[in-house]
Amino acid sequence: MRLSRTAAFYLQASIILFFLAGSSAPTPIYAVYQAAWGFSPVTITVVFGSYALAVLAALLVVGSLSDHVGRRPVLIVAALVQAGAMVMFATAHGVTALIAARVIQGLSTGAAASAVGAGLLDLDRARGTVANAVSPMLGTATGSVASGLMVQYLPAPTQLVYVVLGVIFVAQAIGVAMMPEPVAPRPGALASLRPQLRLPQALRRPLLLAAPALVAAWALAGFYASLGPAFLRRLTASSSLALGGTALFVLAGSGALTVLVMRARSSRAMMTFGTAALVVGVATTLLAMAHASVGVFFLGAVIAGAGFGAGFQGAIRSVLPLAGPRDRAGVLSLLYVIAYLAMGLPAVVGGLRVVHGGGVLSTAREYGVAVMVLAALALLGTLLRRPVAATGSPALASTAPTRS
Repeated sequence: MRLSRTAAFYLQASIILFFLAGSSAPTPIYAVYQAAWGFSPVTITVVFGSYALAVLAALLVVGSLSDHVGRRPVLIVAALVQAGAMVMFATAHGVTALIAARVIQGLSTGAAASAVGAGLLDLDRARGTVANAVSPMLGTATGSVASGLMVQYLPAPTQLVYVVLGVIFVAQAIGVAMMPEPVAPRPGALASLRPQLRLPQALRRPLLLAAPALVAAWALAGFYASLGPAFLRRLTASSSLALGGTALFVLAGSGALTVLVMRARSSRAMMTFGTAALVVGVATTLLAMAHASVGVFFLGAVIAGAGFGAGFQGAIRSVLPLAGPRDRAGVLSLLYVIAYLAMGLPAVVGGLRVVHGGGVLSTAREYGVAVMVLAALALLGTLLRRPVAATGSPALASTAPTRS
């Protein structure tokens, strides 16, 4: 039995969605781990950073592998390894085990990200481009809020969510085994494992213009995913574990909705809106901190989330559709390398500032100002960019969805 192309498309979209849901699932649980094992906020960001660096390592080593061996083998192995990571999470009894689980999770996510992203484009160029931007954010949003609710209201707070996700990953591996292979294998698989960041000449300028938007958006996402729960508990004076995943849910959910609403806009328009919204959203969040207003904080998260989604989608659409079928996985890997570096490293620095600086609120202010500066630079670069480069290219214009 073989899946239809439509079924294969939605299966692959679900893979990146649930992989990212798994990546955000620990966010509300960090407070439980911290209470049980007595570690500092620096440890939280190190655990988070280990995941980001593992994703980065996998992207550098196996990011182009599916272009050579096919999408199916890479996705089957990645889904099974991801299920194994869930077992490690569910049985973790210390920080070392938690970091090990995050590393394994990051390696499998990095291996799958470029394969499934390229696979979606193989099956449907228009819808695949949107799915590449929506699915990660939707997964991040659902994973954080679902995990928070399960931890707060259901038994086995440090096991149940991982068991559920593990079952899903095994089912996805079975589904991939029934999926038709969209690309024919080609020589060079071993050579592709050599880390390299080569980029086709035609894509270098678009990537240079897209990179600042990627950095600003994912640096903010890294803060929400690592220190967001502690910041929100401090702001609300609440110890609710369900609240821990709410900030990330609002940010990522707003981003996913913005991508859907703006999917017919040009990449330049999306990056212009996205970077401007990041500046306004973070400024609103800083205002909420000054007045200890939870309502204003979530308003800022909605606006910043819209900037996150539009900026990320605009960056993806300005680069990835220009790559040929044989280069797609490698180019997508490079985009994710930039994103995960921007997400992981500033988060670790933020954790150090929490402990050795002025605490969570002071660190949040400094982090917010840095993101605003990055977003403002990205906005300036987008506005100075020649309009014809952004909107006059048929290749870019064709990335807007033409059917449902």
